[in-house]
Amino acid sequence: MNRALQWKLIAGFLLVFLAGGVTGAFVGAAHARHFFFMAPRPAVISERMRERLQRELSLTPEQVAKISPTLDKAAAQLHEVRRDTGRRVHEIIAETHQQMAGILTDEQRRKLEQIEDRHRRWHHGHVPHESPPEQSPTP
Repeated sequence: MNRALQWKLIAGFLLVFLAGGVTGAFVGAAHARHFFFMAPRPAVISERMRERLQRELSLTPEQVAKISPTLDKAAAQLHEVRRDTGRRVHEIIAETHQQMAGILTDEQRRKLEQIEDRHRRWHHGHVPHESPPEQSPTP
């Protein structure tokens, strides 16, 4: 095998290795984003609590069956708290931006709108959207 062919093979292997690394990074980032930023469903929360308590407290199957309704209720309450907190955070940021808009120049307002659009696109499909509470029309 001549020297030129050897270098071409090495370069080819390096390119394949780098392509695999880049692909892995993108796939890993997508999964990490989903894992860290998505709110788990109440069923998942209660199952995690159940498994952990069963493991750490050495619960019997009867004990697990008896505490399951309590864990399910707690998981639903935690999910509700997280949803309400997210909604409140969104409202506070929207109100802050609205109050700032009167102080900003036209160019700064456009940039702020771009930030808001980017934020909406980033969250679109990654956070479960729930319809906002119905508001009665103001007279």
